Amino acid sequence: MPRLDKVLTVDEMMALAKRRVPKQFFQYADSGSWTEGTYRANSADFSKILLRQRVAVNIDNRVHETQMLGTSVAMPVALAPTGLTGMQSADGEIKAARAAEAFGVPFTLSTMSICSIEDVAEHTSEPFWFQLYVMRDRAFIERLIDRARAAKCSALVLTVDLQISGQRHKDLRNGMTAPPKMTPRFVAEMALKPRWALEMLQTRRHTFRNVVGHVDSVGDLSGLAAWTNRQFDPTLHWGDIKWIKQRFGGPVIVKGILDAEDARQAVGHGADAIIVSNHGGRQLDGAASTIRALPEIVDAVGKTTEVYLDGGVRSGQDIIKALALGARSTFIGRAFLWGLGAGGEAGVTRVLEIIRRELDITMALCGERDVREIGRHNLYSIDLPPRTLPGQSGTAQKTVPPTG
Repeated sequence: MPRLDKVLTVDEMMALAKRRVPKQFFQYADSGSWTEGTYRANSADFSKILLRQRVAVNIDNRVHETQMLGTSVAMPVALAPTGLTGMQSADGEIKAARAAEAFGVPFTLSTMSICSIEDVAEHTSEPFWFQLYVMRDRAFIERLIDRARAAKCSALVLTVDLQISGQRHKDLRNGMTAPPKMTPRFVAEMALKPRWALEMLQTRRHTFRNVVGHVDSVGDLSGLAAWTNRQFDPTLHWGDIKWIKQRFGGPVIVKGILDAEDARQAVGHGADAIIVSNHGGRQLDGAASTIRALPEIVDAVGKTTEVYLDGGVRSGQDIIKALALGARSTFIGRAFLWGLGAGGEAGVTRVLEIIRRELDITMALCGERDVREIGRHNLYSIDLPPRTLPGQSGTAQKTVPPTG
């Protein structure tokens, strides 16, 4: 079994997680909707952006720290909200939150987490962020917001791109549930993943603990599935930001923005920051990658609010490219899930170490000492065609021509 300190890249961590996590949960993370074209593009489009190397400049004493919502963070990275995190590793949300806290970056707990808000608050000492879905049962959502406030969560991340679920074929074929159904196929899978199975036997946290016990009609797995399927609210609108902010009493980040006009609407209705996100390619297959959409959105609202990016971030170089195109910070989801599946809390820490080292070396080779000074001057070229559909307006991405 390879030691975590021998793992040098996020891709290597992914391969290790694949060997340790049951197929249905590994594929829950490693999948997109329909053809998975947008899922693949999220990562592939980073490779179409070339960095500008600089030499013979002072690169001593490099600074990785920045700020998100006025709070200092160790590097421009936060852990994204991911559902079923506690199925990658037993008590996974607690482990990931601890790793993020020790490293000095934000952790965001999903509404559809295995560990509850209270579970994570009990096992951490610093405030974390909570991701919120707006559901038809507004009384439940109000209670959920109140629970996040009581747990001293310092921000809400409002996800706006899941009014209806995308076509996620792998999840359907795998029959994925939490807790998992003890089918012959899954029992055989557990026999091949004994470490995962043993850890799961040692925790009581196996289902969506933010929901079960907090909704009258949800007391078992069948009730949970029925409730969830009818709860995502297709009537969500921008005005909902106002009552959510009033109820929470703290900053609200809007996640799921891929369009400049949507970005303006979010900010105009009170968003304190936005996340350029396509739900990791798990919603509209055929949508733009997030790095492709980023510059247009930065041009639209970047002077009035903080713009973050998630989707496809697998390395410190990806972070440099996102910052160069105007993001204040980035979120990682699958990358930390693979660390969690491969090695629990230590695996998440190792992923953060890998990304920080790649970020540091890339900064140095680009001639930068402070991560906050990274900008378009650090790019050599961008091979991402601008948006040129007939009749569309708005600022498109511009190609940076090769020079020198």
